[in-house]
Amino acid sequence: MQTNNELIKIFHGPQHPGITGNMSVELDLLGETIKGARTHVGYLHRGFEKLIERRTIIQAFTIVCRICVPEPDPNEENFARAVENLADIEISQRAKYIRVMVLEMARLGALFLWMGGQSGSIGLGTIGQWSVHDRDLILDLFEELTGGRVYHMYIYPGGVRRELPNGFLDRLSQLLDYLESRLPLYDNVFFDNSSFKKRAIGIGVVDANEALKNGYVGQVLRGCGIKRDVRKDNPYLVYDQLDFEIPTFEGGDVYARAMVRRGEIRESIKILRQVIKQMPEDGLIMQKIPKHRKFKLKKDDTFVATESARGEFAYYMAGDGTEKIRRMQVKGPSLIHGFTLLEKLLIDEELSNVAMIMNSLGICPPEMER
Repeated sequence: MQTNNELIKIFHGPQHPGITGNMSVELDLLGETIKGARTHVGYLHRGFEKLIERRTIIQAFTIVCRICVPEPDPNEENFARAVENLADIEISQRAKYIRVMVLEMARLGALFLWMGGQSGSIGLGTIGQWSVHDRDLILDLFEELTGGRVYHMYIYPGGVRRELPNGFLDRLSQLLDYLESRLPLYDNVFFDNSSFKKRAIGIGVVDANEALKNGYVGQVLRGCGIKRDVRKDNPYLVYDQLDFEIPTFEGGDVYARAMVRRGEIRESIKILRQVIKQMPEDGLIMQKIPKHRKFKLKKDDTFVATESARGEFAYYMAGDGTEKIRRMQVKGPSLIHGFTLLEKLLIDEELSNVAMIMNSLGICPPEMER
């Protein structure tokens, strides 16, 4: 039996519906109030960076998508673009548009998956049923395009590895119309829900100055009213040819981060419609690349970044003139959000808010065990 001043230690995860993957948070509780929090990873033991450094370029390609399962495609794009930089490969405009299409489809899928997790953290099970169903419709198109629903291995050094199926853009356009028609329902049941507002407003507050100082990214930063996005700040592919806004919200809390994501769903739909309209009909989807053992990277290094559904996601890659990557390093939002920020935000919060705060930060554990 707990006395007034006695702390009880419990583990939130790794087998827990409120955890965001293979991780655990060790909590020190005084009653229902958290007095200490320590993030534990180590339930995957992947070591992606070293696995990549011990394989050829082509072999390493199959590893990168595992770094974040809910949204693997930014990994593929970062890897492909880094290799292209070190191998002096320039891809066509058509391939760039296809890559943007894939990245924005992946962003929508990740945001709908987040919606199910965030709503489930406060007991709104209906939204989880809806959002996972709607995400499955996106995965149907991914399966048609790439042959895979989760791991796509489609964005490849030199371009993309398969042409669009006949009528694919029309089916994508129809899906966008459907998803947009669903947004008022999500607003009524989730985003504008008084229960969610009562639970989320003022919880897990991040200070804007602290966010900048500590290098927080994505919705954590934009939820503090700070407009930062790699697609605008350092454009890649054809994002500089597309018209879209960077949603922000004031407050820095769980609700602000949710409203930023709500705006990002709208903007991704907007981007995809422009891609459908502007995509060139002609152009190689894949440039000619060297054979497996002859694919060598020059002695140089490069740093590339994408804006994933969770924030800035970057790769550092160095070559040494061989068919292997000399040095590989992944920089993602999960490490800083899952350790420094999560452990700080949980102090003096109630136990019932752990899952809600964690889901709001966009933590992907494999990215920490890279």
